[in-house]
This record gives sequence, structure tokens and C-alpha cells, in this order.
Amino acid sequence: MTTSTPPLREAARAIVLDAENRVLLLRYDENGGFWATPGGSLEDGEDHATATLRELREELGIDGNTVELGAQLAERSKDHLVGGRQVRQVEKYFLTRVAAADVAPDRATQPDNIREQRWWTLSELSATTETVYPLGLAGLLADVLTNGAPARPVVLTG
Repeated sequence: MTTSTPPLREAARAIVLDAENRVLLLRYDENGGFWATPGGSLEDGEDHATATLRELREELGIDGNTVELGAQLAERSKDHLVGGRQVRQVEKYFLTRVAAADVAPDRATQPDNIREQRWWTLSELSATTETVYPLGLAGLLADVLTNGAPARPVVLTG
């Protein structure tokens, strides 16, 4: 029996923090419902930083000029369905700082089935029983807020 590797789908995701170090997560209804960081796949010719800024504009109506795009904090590889097609998605997560007031969903051009957005404190994120992607986000954030960005991106699983 032969198995084939699904096609690669590169993605850029933002770990969005405000001045109070709350993280912005988006809720989706698929697969039983879950919360996730903003982001999506790269378009032709884009690098990860450019894709991150575009996704913030498309999903949250954030003007790229108001964003402080920081270091790549993490990377995750996951096989899953996208549009009914199996892919191997490789996501790079970038620290992103914005003012909470700069998030303007009414200006979003591609809200991508987002059902809700919410700012979470680290303690709320650590205590939730809801599904949050990427798995391990609370631990990653706790480490970043205590020690700063890692020297090399952390590899996340799940």
C-alpha cells in the first residue's frame, strides 16, 4: 500500500496582542467549534510577513500601518482538510501587536466564516476547556511574556 504526502499549503498566522497583553482569537463553528489565531494561506509571490498583514486586513479590518509585526514565535505542521481537499499545512506564527481599537471587523473584506472574536487574558486562555488552536498557545504566550521571543521558533504540535 502506498501513501502519498498531501500537497503543501503554506500559511501565516498572527498571535495578536494588545497593550494589556490580551490575545485576540477567532471562533469558528466547523469541527465542533474552536478558537484560532487570525491568518491563512500565502498567495503567489507573498512572503510570510506580507501574508500576515494581508490576513489581518482581510479578516479583522486592521490597517497594516497600525501593526507592529514582530518575530516568528512558532511553527506548526498539520494535515487537514481545506475546502474538502487534504493538505499538509505549514503555519508560521508571528507576534503581532495592535491597539484593540484598531480591530474593525466592519472593514474586513474576507471574514472567512468567523463567528466571533474575543480578547483573552492569559489566565482565561490557560483555564478554558474550549478547543484553541494552536494547541499549546497558552504555554507559548506565558513564555514569551516572561522571557521574550524565543531565539528560534518553537515547534508546536496538534
